Amino acid sequence: MTPETVMTIGQQAVELTLLVAAPMLLTALVIGLAVSVFQAATQINEMTLSFIPKLFGIFIALLFAGHWMVGLLLDYMTRLYGSIPFLVG
Repeated sequence: MTPETVMTIGQQAVELTLLVAAPMLLTALVIGLAVSVFQAATQINEMTLSFIPKLFGIFIALLFAGHWMVGLLLDYMTRLYGSIPFLVG
């Protein structure tokens, strides 16, 4: 196995990690921004106020994007395990 192959596999793994995490992270970012604007407008400075909306938002994002995320992970793992004989030989 060459160093280029290892770097390629690592790069693909990082890209997959970003793709899988993006729906939940973007949902939390948007909800956090909306709650922050609401808190600034109403001058409510409760730190725990953003926790519940983020939790529900991430759960809903996981419901909608979960099938796609699992599909990406399964496809990557299938390709990775299928390429083991070519990587070793």
